Amino acid sequence: MIKILTVIGARPQIIKSSALDRAIKKSYSKEIQEVILHTGQHYDDTMSDVFFREMGISQPNYNLNVGSGTHGKQTASMIEGIENIALIEKPAAIVVYGDTNSTLAAAITASKLKIPLVHIEAGLRSFNKTMPEEINRIVCDHCSTLLFTPTISGYNNLIKEGFNQNNESPFTINNPGVFHCGDVMYDNTLYFSDVAEASSNIISDLELINKDFLLVTIHRDSNTDVPERLNAILEAINEISIKEHVQIVFPMHPRTKASLEKMGKSAMDAIKKNPLFKIIQPASFLEMLLLEKHCSMILTDSGGVQKEAFFLHKPCIVLRSETEWVELVECGNSILADANAQRIKDAYAHYKSKKNIAYQKLYGNGKAAEFICQEIIRNFS
Repeated sequence: MIKILTVIGARPQIIKSSALDRAIKKSYSKEIQEVILHTGQHYDDTMSDVFFREMGISQPNYNLNVGSGTHGKQTASMIEGIENIALIEKPAAIVVYGDTNSTLAAAITASKLKIPLVHIEAGLRSFNKTMPEEINRIVCDHCSTLLFTPTISGYNNLIKEGFNQNNESPFTINNPGVFHCGDVMYDNTLYFSDVAEASSNIISDLELINKDFLLVTIHRDSNTDVPERLNAILEAINEISIKEHVQIVFPMHPRTKASLEKMGKSAMDAIKKNPLFKIIQPASFLEMLLLEKHCSMILTDSGGVQKEAFFLHKPCIVLRSETEWVELVECGNSILADANAQRIKDAYAHYKSKKNIAYQKLYGNGKAAEFICQEIIRNFS
């Protein structure tokens, strides 16, 4: 039996982890024992617990409850906690997802304890090292023994950085294995699409049935912590709503809410007067899936939501200057608008007038989690 310690902490990681959790339960429970450690990076019920409940994810065996804080304080607390649990559990490998502080902390811990690291969603690059997530990705990849990339571009990024595609098993930190396996979030979207329709009433509750609406999410500190950027984004979206008479649905992230409350006078003053602008609580995964499925367009600074828009064939306006999902921009399925009001409005006009947008098969066959399990068994048995 191979014991793996899965480290998660933020909303996207919890969601991604459900694919591996589901695959182990369904097909690999005799070969793999998964111990789940939640760092507590996201701790609000709407940002954490709800996903375990509605996605049927095994409850964490451990929760560090680190909460929020500066990057240094938060990451240091995680490293200490993960190290203590790793010494108790003695896993064959530590599994991490994405690019958060939880990912970074687990990568550093694994390398110091000489425990093999498995990085799911490896190789992604925005090529902007001012983003904390970019540093986290790079450090994690270069601490890993098994690297699973969701895209060809991610795989190619790793090869350009010196990873050897011809390495052979057994893989180690000095002889890592690099695999293009597809995206576990595509696995989840396929699996949960029908489940969501039967489990949530959010579309009817918000009176969105048969209505044209735009879905908006904003959570990155590069937007929320810079009043000029956050105001520019919200003013542009509100202007689109009023001019085009289109409904806006905005599940507001706690960080965004806190920033707006500190700002005093802001774009929110005008938004509150617009009956077409619906601000709601953070949505669960199934609720978000339904909102994405029924909307006409998505505006977001989230990496995960960009992909979900693509999976569900919805054009996406990216509220950042760059993206790790470069293939979506290259294919015309996403437009980088940043926090530039005119570019946001131009992107909306472009997609409103453009029909029959093509969506290529970029993210595998929906069986990424099974592939990952097989490689874990192959390498750590």
